[in-house]
Amino acid sequence: MAIRLVIADDHPVVLKGLISFLQDHFDLVASCANGEECLKAIRTFEPDVALIDMHMPMSNGLAILRTVTREMPCTRIVLLAASLSDREIDAAIDGGAFGVMLKESAPEALIDCVRSVAADHKWLPRLRADEAADRARQRREGVARLDDALTQREREVMRLVSGGLSNKEVGRKLNVAEGTVKVHLSSIYEKLSVNNRTSLANLARTYLDQRE
Repeated sequence: MAIRLVIADDHPVVLKGLISFLQDHFDLVASCANGEECLKAIRTFEPDVALIDMHMPMSNGLAILRTVTREMPCTRIVLLAASLSDREIDAAIDGGAFGVMLKESAPEALIDCVRSVAADHKWLPRLRADEAADRARQRREGVARLDDALTQREREVMRLVSGGLSNKEVGRKLNVAEGTVKVHLSSIYEKLSVNNRTSLANLARTYLDQRE
């Protein structure tokens, strides 16, 4: 049975090129020029594989990945990009992408990738994937340490402070005195070895993202 494929890229020349060398190898059920069209096509056709440009208007590749992983886990996502940062690779792997490829890859490699992913095999840059897995493990361990280090109330204070609220506003939210918030904040700084709200916000963002 032919592999059913959806492709999406907002650059017309790239999309035309993808169509030209993929349509002879797969059952190309839809080609899309933006994220909204892509998500609609995936919901309509439920393809085996969706090859998606990571950086598109009207819902980018990572946003589509999150939605498809949640709603249509049988469709495997391959993200395509001109360049990839470590953060983007981490987000792709954490989000459940089956494949990550650079646009500069040879057409034959892309065909192999789609076939491999359709057969339930991951297609990820080995070294980068290993590094991303290590970073994900470190984040999980950091979350566990933070859970152990802070009390429930301290975690609430951290979340609100990192969201940009002042000590007074945090106090109102939690129905405690501003001085009590300062005591909690001082304890949080000491336990997490940070000394300002910016550092705390960066740490909290990683913590909250990991727990979602």
